[in-house]
Amino acid sequence: MEPNRLTIHELQERLRDGSLTSAEVTESVYRRIASLEERVHAYITLTEEAATQQACAADKLIRAGTGGPLTGIPIAIKDVLCTQGVRTTCGSRILEDFVPPYDATVVRKLKDAGAVFVGKTNMDEFAMGSSTETSRFGITKNPWDLERIPGGSSGGSAAAVAADECMASLGTDTGGSIRQPAALCGVVGLKPTYGRVSRFGMVAFASSLDQIGPITKDVEDCAIMMNAISGHDTSDATSVPTKVPDYRACLSRDIEGWTVGIPKEYFVEGVDPEIRASIDTAIKTLEGLGARCLDVSLPHTEYCIATYYIIAPSEASSNLARFDGVRYGFRAPDGESLLDMYKKTRSSGFGAEVKRRIMIGTYSLSSGYYDAYYKKASQVRALIRDDFDRAFTKCDVVLTPTTPTPAFRIGEKMDDPLQMYLYDIFTLSTNLAGVPGISVPCGYTKGGLPIGVQFMAGQFQEEKLLQVPSAYEKNSALEKRKPDL
Repeated sequence: MEPNRLTIHELQERLRDGSLTSAEVTESVYRRIASLEERVHAYITLTEEAATQQACAADKLIRAGTGGPLTGIPIAIKDVLCTQGVRTTCGSRILEDFVPPYDATVVRKLKDAGAVFVGKTNMDEFAMGSSTETSRFGITKNPWDLERIPGGSSGGSAAAVAADECMASLGTDTGGSIRQPAALCGVVGLKPTYGRVSRFGMVAFASSLDQIGPITKDVEDCAIMMNAISGHDTSDATSVPTKVPDYRACLSRDIEGWTVGIPKEYFVEGVDPEIRASIDTAIKTLEGLGARCLDVSLPHTEYCIATYYIIAPSEASSNLARFDGVRYGFRAPDGESLLDMYKKTRSSGFGAEVKRRIMIGTYSLSSGYYDAYYKKASQVRALIRDDFDRAFTKCDVVLTPTTPTPAFRIGEKMDDPLQMYLYDIFTLSTNLAGVPGISVPCGYTKGGLPIGVQFMAGQFQEEKLLQVPSAYEKNSALEKRKPDL
């Protein structure tokens, strides 16, 4: 078997016993990329020369017995995270030549853990999208069907893992942008609790919603990645100084006697029948492991879409004001005045979806409309958070579908923004409530497309959140498949 097809924990054993070297693994990954990238397009920037040097350095550490938990493991980074000396584009023309002078905290932590960096993955522009179709640098394809979207906004990160073009990747999740592409690409994706992982060095979309998290081949790899990136960071004012457990250590525990909440609001008309059948099978698997599944209610779920699409664009409107063509990034060359330069820079530097959200957000924050829109949305957000608090007094985790349908065809929803926004209906709530969520593969459609099941837990309960899908993954009868590329 080619080394690029292995998981992190499988590679750790082989690197330690000397049956593989990091140089061999890294070479295998780049061979895979060379054979697939023209079709999949998971990456914006590749860093092969630097990765080769990192792999050779990692092999020396491994031989000396001084390597870290991720030493020699090839990992990809979503192109919204700052990487010193390597361009960070956010999938946008306005930053297409921006090279940060520093690393994001999560990037530094992965370096400290010994990771080898493969490159920067493709994404929806400024993480605004659900399909990775809004990138300045082209569309990423779903490895399971190259005519379908991989999900978004972390579509490149999910596609790279699914296609074995890296061992794991980092994505960001503002309204489902880790979990949704993970589900559509048949891999594992976790959005941590808001404040669990430092956001320092991430180019902000919506500051009260954004979180960085891992996309991996299985749950154990997800725990390994969470161990590496979690923890308090004084550079991030929203980072919470709370103890980080050993997530990997919790995976061997059973879930007998645990309670799994099934919210009726997530099992509504419009959910694809094949997805519903796979979710029902997952529920039966958990019951077979001794878990008790019970009905719970999240009554304000129907307001999540409207609430999110006021709060997120409002914060985006504020955050993206820094891209003015003056300090860094793209500048339109023919501005006749300062105001004209602003207009031309932003008009040609931002794509259509980004401009749409900036306009929605600016309107929501404008004088005379703030109370009616942003303030009201913030109040409803508090009610959504209260729904989850009440639900978690009755159950350990909540289980829902990750997406209402399997991956749709490229271009299918691009002319209908409302339908695109509705596609995130099952993932937005965790960001609004600030709770962690994970998507795990739970089946395939008759056409061979992956299906994901989502688990959610209380704030800073990632240990519990990982335990349930780990038990499910180990005991489900789900066939382990790879996309036929």
